[in-house]
Amino acid sequence: MNKQRTILFVALASLAAGCANEPRSRDTANPNVSGETLAMQVCSNCHGASGTANSPNFPNLAAQQEAYLIAQLSEFRSHSRQDPVGYEYMWGLSHHMTDKQINELAAHFAAQKPLRQAVEGKSEHIEAGKAIFIAGVAAKGIPPCASCHGAQAEGNGKFPRLAGQHIDYLVKQLAVFQRSNDRPEGSLMKTVAHELTRENIENVAAYLQAMPNL
Repeated sequence: MNKQRTILFVALASLAAGCANEPRSRDTANPNVSGETLAMQVCSNCHGASGTANSPNFPNLAAQQEAYLIAQLSEFRSHSRQDPVGYEYMWGLSHHMTDKQINELAAHFAAQKPLRQAVEGKSEHIEAGKAIFIAGVAAKGIPPCASCHGAQAEGNGKFPRLAGQHIDYLVKQLAVFQRSNDRPEGSLMKTVAHELTRENIENVAAYLQAMPNL
């Protein structure tokens, strides 16, 4: 019996030692954890396993521009991006991330296929938003959103993909650009958003959210 207990103890001790050497997937301060693992075990809690967020508070990351994701994660890490929701959730998570982890995370989500979502806006708001996206608001000198974000709002390099983002998230981010300096790298958007009315913002957000379904 004592011999059996000894064998069992040694086996358990060996197993424990092996587990202790495994990098913890939820440990964002551990440089040995891959970006792919962080994406599945940490980021998925808010952004969804496939990069499509269930909650309108969080952006969809599936098919997002890789360069944009790298830029945003780097800004969160350096604390230069200061919008309230951003720093509440992302400052702590990104603070110890390595460049390698950031690059791997960006590549992972950029490669994901967006999931189809229910349309959130009303048809009249979607049509009004389409006009702003395609033509801008000439009377106020507001350029078409498509000129930077692409004809299908797919994004371009550091200009993010907007198609399919939740209305609530888009409205809040446009308000950040319009009313604050919490996103210092978004100086171009601050100029564009300044003249948008609340109605303009809600309409263009409705169009962008519905875009993949149109």
